[in-house]
Amino acid sequence: MDMSEDGDMSNMGPSMAAMAGHMYMTPLRAKQPGDTEKAKAVVAAAKAMMERYKDYRKALSNGYVIANPKLKQPQYHFMNEANTREADLRFDPTKPTALLYRRTPLQEYKLEGLMYTTSPDATEDELNERVPLSVARWHRHVNYCAAPADQIKDYQSAHPKFGMFGSIKTEEACTAARGTFNAHMFTWMIHIFPYEVDFKEVFSMNDDVAHVR
Repeated sequence: MDMSEDGDMSNMGPSMAAMAGHMYMTPLRAKQPGDTEKAKAVVAAAKAMMERYKDYRKALSNGYVIANPKLKQPQYHFMNEANTREADLRFDPTKPTALLYRRTPLQEYKLEGLMYTTSPDATEDELNERVPLSVARWHRHVNYCAAPADQIKDYQSAHPKFGMFGSIKTEEACTAARGTFNAHMFTWMIHIFPYEVDFKEVFSMNDDVAHVR
């Protein structure tokens, strides 16, 4: 499940493209009647609920927690554990797994989007029921080789062997390097940026650019 075989990387920023070989994207399906309308309804519901969290402090007070706050990132995920659990069972566009914020010079965190997830065991037909695969592409992280305890520093090296950006992409190579191989990590996920004017950018896979003006 190599990203380069299943998706066009040209619409991605460096952060996503650097994970080539470690990310699988759902293929685009032929558009069916009602797909666009269904996707737009999800986006509208997402945009409406996001209004209350433009002040990031409200998100923190309502159960969202910043993932890796000390790590400099192009985009910060404010995760909600309760919503994550519910997302494995049912889809509610008003309960995202994460709110996506960007740091700016004038405002510590500026809300630009959200992330939905579902169980890693979900089928692509089930993903299609949530957000149509003719309009957007879900993704998940694959071929992850965890470093052995004595090589943890490799994750931070300029050319890592292990982890999401590592050169190791097969179970055989991972075993040979004494790593622990995971066919997939985390869950199925999709990012949505409701403030984008151009609808095709609402489901962008480029996290390195701002999606809010």
